[in-house]
Amino acid sequence: MSKGAVAMDCLDLLREYVATPSVNPMGRSDLPAQIVGERRYAERVKAHLGALGLDAVLVGEGERCSVVAEARVAGARETLLVASHLDTVPVDAMEIDPFDPVVAEGRLYGRGACDTKAGMAALVAALSQVLARGTLRRNVVIAGEADEELTGLGVRDVLAHLGARRPDWAIATEPTELRVVTHHKGIAVARLEATGIACHSSDPGAGRSAISALAQAVLTMNALNDELAARRDPVLGPGTCSVGVIGGGKAPNVVPDAAWLLMDRRMLPGETAEQVRREIEAALARRDVPDVRISQIVVGKPPLGTDPASPPVRACRAALEACGLCAEPTSVAFGTDAALFAGAGIPGVVLGPGSIAQAHTAREFVEVAQVEAMTRLFVRLLEAGA
Repeated sequence: MSKGAVAMDCLDLLREYVATPSVNPMGRSDLPAQIVGERRYAERVKAHLGALGLDAVLVGEGERCSVVAEARVAGARETLLVASHLDTVPVDAMEIDPFDPVVAEGRLYGRGACDTKAGMAALVAALSQVLARGTLRRNVVIAGEADEELTGLGVRDVLAHLGARRPDWAIATEPTELRVVTHHKGIAVARLEATGIACHSSDPGAGRSAISALAQAVLTMNALNDELAARRDPVLGPGTCSVGVIGGGKAPNVVPDAAWLLMDRRMLPGETAEQVRREIEAALARRDVPDVRISQIVVGKPPLGTDPASPPVRACRAALEACGLCAEPTSVAFGTDAALFAGAGIPGVVLGPGSIAQAHTAREFVEVAQVEAMTRLFVRLLEAGA
């Protein structure tokens, strides 16, 4: 983009982005094809970045692709990655038209308004201003990643595209109400399976109930949650575990030979999937729970623990202070792609407009003033250099 070109307006961009469906199917097959997948939104962002003179590319396959671009400047001492995920959760329960970005009383409504299309709109608008003035001082990689809401497929595609050209640090633009977040818990899901011996329920002693074994496992996981309360992170507090889904059995007159549960385990910085596995196995062994094993542990989002004195946090705090915003670091309860990038050697923070209290809701919205403030914040970060 040449110096003096017309800058893009963050609110106009956000309207376009919200009006472009990018629903993550999240394993469902009953959603309309015209709203599923991130490709439409990725192509729109790609077009806007192309209008700024950037060579944006789509990475990934089919409708579940991501978009990546780079803006570089001679003499820059570091490269910032800004990751603003493209996907949204489904829209079934929304009380408003999810793709009609209405502005009322200082708020823009629609699916993805705060989670996280406002972050992308602010970034593109800021880039347009900085590139138009020729004042870029920090290299920046723009990543709109797919599948943040489920498996993190988009992060893997973005990292594969970048290869060895790893940025120095990252910002994930989740809704944090313009606070810089250095810590959040990780999210692991454990599947436990119980086995038994089926028989007719008229003589249950002839068999062994998998559901009875699973019930003991549920009580054991509740006790494990109490034990975790004694091990607290100074910022995030304790890790937790909670059984959320159970299943098993075929009929009321059959002693069941199989049952299962899914447990949510919130992880602290430094905890691993293997450590979680060992803790569950030890808890089952202590209470002598028979016939129950862990069949799978999947870490959806690892924990994030960025040193508040690290260069990424210092850079964000300086920009926040310069914009008259609160610069004190904080933590959040939800997981983000910032932790996935950190696990790949790109430390970072979470920082974006909007409130997580509005994400995924029936009337999702973002405060327009926060989108405008985030645009100013990005301008400051891009113009400040290292």
